Formats: sequence, C-alpha cells, structure tokens
Amino acid sequence: MQKDPALYTKKIRSFYHKSRRMPSFAELADLFGFQSKNASAKLVKKLVETRILKQNNRGFLIPGPLLRGLKLLGTVEAGFPTPAEEELVDTLTLDDYLISRPDSTFLIKVSGESMIDAGIMPGDLVLMERGREPRTGDIVIAQVDQGWTMKYYEKQGCAIRLISGNKKYPPIIPKEELRVAGVVVSVVRKYV
Repeated sequence: MQKDPALYTKKIRSFYHKSRRMPSFAELADLFGFQSKNASAKLVKKLVETRILKQNNRGFLIPGPLLRGLKLLGTVEAGFPTPAEEELVDTLTLDDYLISRPDSTFLIKVSGESMIDAGIMPGDLVLMERGREPRTGDIVIAQVDQGWTMKYYEKQGCAIRLISGNKKYPPIIPKEELRVAGVVVSVVRKYV
C-alpha cells in the first residue's frame, strides 16, 4: 500500500470530480493497485480518521470536509465597480489553491502583533512550507536562541536578521542559533 496520503487524496478527488461520485471499495482497489478490497477498507478507515472521507449510515463513501471543492464563480473588481455576471469558472479546493507541497505544509495559528503591517493579524492561520530555502523578504517561522517567532527574513552577506512587520518591534539578530523551520506561503483569515 502506498504511504503518501496526499497522493490518495489527489486520486480520489480526481475520480470524484470526473465521475461526480465517490469510488466503491472495488474501484479504490483498482485505483491504487491493491490486491483486495480489504486494503481499500484499511485505507478508507485511515482517510475517515483524517476527515478526508466520510461514510454514510449505509457505509457508502461521501466526501469529507477536506476533500470537497468550492465553485469558482469568476473575478470581482476591488477598485471601481464594473458590470459582472456570475459564471461557473471552475471547481477547486482551497488545498489545491493554497498548497503546492501537502507533505511539507503545516498550519500554524498566529498570536501577537509583530506582523500586522504585513497583513497578518492575531488569530489568523498561516500555512508554512518546510524545506523551502528562505530568501530575503520571505516571511519565515524560525527558532531563534531557544524561542520561536514569525518575521521577515533578511540576509546580507553572512549576516541574517529577522524583521518585524510592525515598526514597534526591533529587528532580531540571532546571538547563538537560528533555525528556519519553514517559509510562510499563505495566510487564512476568518471574518465571521
């Protein structure tokens, strides 16, 4: 059995969008090259636990909250009002839109106000991608001298500074250690 849950999710999502229904256990076995429906049952159990799939009261698969896509209805002008018509452009999931490397992307809740000028507020969620080499100007999650923080990454020669997105906070210059855990790739804010 393959081990990458992102691959399972991608293939099941593709099947769902093409067929407009969830696969049966036998179709899951075919989809992933399993030798038996029992392997499909084990996979389904794992995907139900992680909320990617659900099962109804008769045991049939239904999309879980992490599998469903949203309808993309076009664009809206954020400047002056312009005529617009609602049209279905596509269906996409926020995972597909926000996450390019699911196996190395993590969600982190923000506290504190040191990045408010960057548009990152307390209570927001940020998606951090591990394994990406930080560049000057990237927002990073880093461990600095035994503490964790989120700041702009700035490198000049061999010197590295972490800069706040709030003028009230001074730059951080590591005294002993700096370990960048990942680069922030997206911010999620809920208004309601």
